[in-house]
Amino acid sequence: MKTVTADRPVPTSKAKSEILLRAALSKKALNPVLIRLEGLTTLADYFLIVSARSARQVSAVAEEVMTKDREHRFERLSAEGVKEGNWALLDYGDVVVHIFQRPVREFYDLEGLWIEAPREALPRDLAQDAVPAEEDEEDEEDW
Repeated sequence: MKTVTADRPVPTSKAKSEILLRAALSKKALNPVLIRLEGLTTLADYFLIVSARSARQVSAVAEEVMTKDREHRFERLSAEGVKEGNWALLDYGDVVVHIFQRPVREFYDLEGLWIEAPREALPRDLAQDAVPAEEDEEDEEDW
């Protein structure tokens, strides 16, 4: 639900997830998936899941998302794993951002755990920037 504070409008959960997705993609995050959890759990309204090629990239993506959250004054409840770089979790209450190295993402398989939850289509302008896993595998040898 969109509400207004005294000095600024508060974006909907979906709008917030798209802002954070844009930040992740600006650091070349891969294979983004936005899972709508509304009505399925009280954990969050959305899970945003992306992959990164290395620990350094996991950290860079997380740092960029946190920079964007500060610009928009989103309240971040916690940030875990940013320095370690295997799996960073950024919790905004209504949106939880997961940034994984691919093997860790495959091991925990959040998409499989939430298979019944609908996936949101990416905004058209972002769909072209989102590298799917299949294309990423071809590029991985170049790294």
